[in-house]
Amino acid sequence: MNQVFKALSDPTRRQVLQLLRQGPMSAGEISEQFAVSKPTMSAHFAVLKEADLVHAEKAGKSVIYHLRLSVLEEALLGFVHSFAAGAMAPAPKRKKESAR
Repeated sequence: MNQVFKALSDPTRRQVLQLLRQGPMSAGEISEQFAVSKPTMSAHFAVLKEADLVHAEKAGKSVIYHLRLSVLEEALLGFVHSFAAGAMAPAPKRKKESAR
């Protein structure tokens, strides 16, 4: 789950995921949408792949990226469940009252 949230922490990577919601796209098609260098986009793709949020498939000279929505859904559900009603949280420490 940590890798998913690391991937989601960057606005460029979130935009890549939004683009992929429309369907699979090549790395070139995605990169055209951003004013950053190819190595920078490659680094973003690597983080998304490491988090398993996208799947890369070679098609000739191109790399086609597919969104893995189920991984994102699982991470978000896990996050929500960690804050579910009735979940035990450590009690806050009480300040000691000063003696008068």
